[in-house]
Amino acid sequence: MRNRPLLPALGSRRLAVALAAACAAVAAAPSGAAASNGGAPAYAPGEVVVGYEPAVDARAQAATARAVGAAAGSDAGSTRTRVLRVPAGQVRATVAKLRRQPGVKYAAPNPIARASVVPLPDDTGIKGFPGGLAALQWNFFGDRGVGALEAWTNADAAGAPGGRGVRIAVLDTGVAYRDFGRFKASPDFAGTKFVAPYDFVDGRREAVDRNGHGTHVAGTIAEATNNRLGVTGLAYGATVMPVRVLDSQGYGDAATIAKGIRYAARHNAKVINMSLEFSTSVRASEIPDIMAAIRYATERGSIVIGSTGNEGEAQVAYPARASLVVSVGATTDQGCLASFSNDGVGLDIVAPGGGENASLTQDPNCQAGHRGRDIYQMTYAGSVSRFGLPAGYDGTSMAAPHVSATAALIIATKVIGTNPTPAQVECRIKATARALGIPGPNRIYGWGLVDAGAATSPAVPTPSCLARTSTRAPR
Repeated sequence: MRNRPLLPALGSRRLAVALAAACAAVAAAPSGAAASNGGAPAYAPGEVVVGYEPAVDARAQAATARAVGAAAGSDAGSTRTRVLRVPAGQVRATVAKLRRQPGVKYAAPNPIARASVVPLPDDTGIKGFPGGLAALQWNFFGDRGVGALEAWTNADAAGAPGGRGVRIAVLDTGVAYRDFGRFKASPDFAGTKFVAPYDFVDGRREAVDRNGHGTHVAGTIAEATNNRLGVTGLAYGATVMPVRVLDSQGYGDAATIAKGIRYAARHNAKVINMSLEFSTSVRASEIPDIMAAIRYATERGSIVIGSTGNEGEAQVAYPARASLVVSVGATTDQGCLASFSNDGVGLDIVAPGGGENASLTQDPNCQAGHRGRDIYQMTYAGSVSRFGLPAGYDGTSMAAPHVSATAALIIATKVIGTNPTPAQVECRIKATARALGIPGPNRIYGWGLVDAGAATSPAVPTPSCLARTSTRAPR
């Protein structure tokens, strides 16, 4: 048996607003037509918008309004456009009359726009869970979550729903992506795309999970959404590359992990998730093959995401500690650093990981002794052929895939260009993070809580660091 220094990190749409108004078939719509915007009318009652040709002066406009039985009304931002008042129920008839009048360029009802909202998915969650799916997946939808609803709205608008088209390699215990002997596929991956799996532990093409950890991690990234089953994945449209580098107990050696990193990069993974850790006593000089593999992957355009570790120490564990890896610590449902989460110099960002609050008297979010909710994704529940939403999964392993999914959404939406570099994606993640209880950047929360909604929003400015080749000094 190989010497194995690795101790794995086991256990371990907010509303978007965009105004839109449809112009098709408005002339045929009745003035009081019902809308799908929470019961509000589709059109302003008794109002008609009319546009006049340039030669029609104010006196002629008023005469036209009188001719069709409408009050002159107010201007609509132009001297040639007016909002006319008409009797209730006469909007359609008035529009038809106006269109026959000389000098009228157009006439239409006055439609009411609404905030464009991506609704909460219909995934069932756990039956009877207080607060339903929104409370169960607080890490996505709550005020301490990552802004999933807004991110999905942005991705839909960009024509890349759920991060469609981006490859994410999950280097872990494997993924329950297909049936293989006694191992069964997770039913909530039925709509998820998988590509180029490989098992570096047993040396075979099938990278099937023997543990459940990798399935949970992959679920956070790309579990199917809006399928009336289980819960949701943040980048549900992305393509997952299962790469097994940890055995059924969750252990894996440095040489195997390095092979997995290189394989993922060669097979065009744009994002590589490593929810694994070495002991904090392991130094970069002891894992030269991994350090070289990370450089290789970065040079090929893969952004590498790693978990900081679960010892509760003020020191980030490798491989996350490597300067080219985006290191991710864990937060609780109160927005406090989790008690198990490693922090310290080199911590880049935090994401929901569940668990108990750390003791941080300087942070008002950290209620002493608070044991928060876990992270729920579909994975093995008691056997490798039975699936559920088991409790007990918390850790920096659970935090890292939130950042990997956010990276995929940034790439898919092209919010910072069509082919951003790993450094540019990292910069965007940091620049759009939400500050927590201690102003950052700092060694407790890095740049703050990852915010997929802000990171994918075209309205959020592109930070100047995107012009740089690197966003961190070596460490």
